[in-house]
Amino acid sequence: MTLRQTRRTLLKQIAVAGATMPWISPRLVRAVSPNGKLRHVSFGANGMAWSDINSLSRNKNWELIAAVDVDMKRFGKLDEKFPKTTKYQDWREVFDKHVDEFDSCNVTVPDHSHAPIAMTALNHDKHVYCQKPLCHDLYEVRKLTEAAAAKPKLATQMGIQIHSSAYYRLGVALIHSGAIGKVKEVHTFSHKKWGDMSPKPDKSDPVPDNLNWDVWLGVCSKRPFIGGGYYHPGNWRKRLDFGTGTFGDMGCHIYDPVFEALALTYPLKITSRGPEPGDYNWSINSHIEYIFPGTQYTAGDTVNVTWYDGDARPPQAIQQLVEGRKVPNQGSIFIGTEGVMLLPHVERPFLYPQVKFADYKFPKVEGSDHWGQFVDAALGHGQTLAPFSYSGPLTEAVIMGGVACRFKGKTLHWDGAGLKFTNEPKANDFVRKPYREGWDVPGLTT
Repeated sequence: MTLRQTRRTLLKQIAVAGATMPWISPRLVRAVSPNGKLRHVSFGANGMAWSDINSLSRNKNWELIAAVDVDMKRFGKLDEKFPKTTKYQDWREVFDKHVDEFDSCNVTVPDHSHAPIAMTALNHDKHVYCQKPLCHDLYEVRKLTEAAAAKPKLATQMGIQIHSSAYYRLGVALIHSGAIGKVKEVHTFSHKKWGDMSPKPDKSDPVPDNLNWDVWLGVCSKRPFIGGGYYHPGNWRKRLDFGTGTFGDMGCHIYDPVFEALALTYPLKITSRGPEPGDYNWSINSHIEYIFPGTQYTAGDTVNVTWYDGDARPPQAIQQLVEGRKVPNQGSIFIGTEGVMLLPHVERPFLYPQVKFADYKFPKVEGSDHWGQFVDAALGHGQTLAPFSYSGPLTEAVIMGGVACRFKGKTLHWDGAGLKFTNEPKANDFVRKPYREGWDVPGLTT
């Protein structure tokens, strides 16, 4: 693999790997309901899942057939808007009882359950909209990416909706046009703190009657339930086995325009400078340095991309490049050979030095409906902008930060094609987690 390996070469490798998997069904037709609408199942019924359901429902060619949530108390809004929708607590029942009655699904559940549900859907020839991060572990991401590549007629999309916005499209266009020259380095950041520096409470609470705790745990090992919101409904993001920390939650958003603008592939090396996670929880204030192969948009044979979260921020010398503008809570600073671009998260980009770009004519870039793309593509019209062929490698790069955090100060060398670290055998223990007995998923465990 050369330093300047192209994205085309990367995707070709993924496609070849996927085509050799014997468990993939040869049936690659687009299933469409008799009334011409996309028959859809939502895995998740509240929170971000409710947002996805509402956004998908804007398309008149979409209809909700069933919804799944481990917590029966989270169906309230759905019952009001979609009273005829069939409801389940165990996602496996949908595939057992209704596999021929739906065409597509969204997977909007805790990170650890993304891969099992999304892979099962692909195995049954369903179009898949999966929330970010695509999966919890590197191995899961790679296998899901390969499975999607083996079924090119299935529409896939990761829930990084800002990818389709005019703001991020413009940022990518500016880099591709050479507005700031070739990119030398990028600094990305988020103020969020999806970590917990406290020890896990030494207690066990009764499982609420409305919650199916066993299905919530899914592929993860059994453990006592802890109430008070420790796991459910949102703080799972802080827990090692279930979430991916701030970098997994927000990194897929904020790294996205960097990844596309620079046409990045697998990183070569990664080093964590921030605090290590505890035995059960992610840390906060991460500082993770990536070295990627250079591309046609970078100044050298490699390019450095650095991530900061929580209270960690780029050095003052980097922040001063935006000439007095307050650095936003979340975003990226691209440093080029001929200028600097600040790309706030969900805001238009700014170019510096201001005196140079005072009369700069920004190109006109249109945004689009991220959810609508998915529905249209599943019905055979157009393509999605964040299919698994793109969002898979992006997610791998992001959640690799979670592995690096466990080896503070040590530079890990990554073999992308081999899906392994070459200089630290212990790091490979975190590439793939074992699934709980009885939770086999073809393509992930066989």
